[in-house]
Amino acid sequence: MDVLVDTHVFLWFMLDEMRLSRNARRIVRNPSNSLVFSAVVGWEIVIKVQTGRLVLPDLPSRYVPARVAEFGMRNLSIDLRHVLLVEGLPLYHRDPFDRLLAAQSQAESLPILTSDPVFKRYGVEAIW
Repeated sequence: MDVLVDTHVFLWFMLDEMRLSRNARRIVRNPSNSLVFSAVVGWEIVIKVQTGRLVLPDLPSRYVPARVAEFGMRNLSIDLRHVLLVEGLPLYHRDPFDRLLAAQSQAESLPILTSDPVFKRYGVEAIW
């Protein structure tokens, strides 16, 4: 199964795996699943580190690509189609990162691995 990984899932998997649900741990550990890492998640991590809301064991520019490679995650770039899909999303959520992840989930027909229930309101498959 291909699954888009939300920011907190990526961070919890890397830094505090026990915060993941049992099902989420099973999904991320299963080598037959393809974990999709969006550039949105990388962007959000950089912003969190710069604002002091997140501390990583290394700079994001080294830590994130190393973890993505280590776990064989597939990269998903942000393209114009994703950005323009945000226009049609209701304002259930004002977080620009989550709104863009919802648009990518829709555009790429990918379920999103997340504990955030707002994604279901956008009509995407949210797995936790």
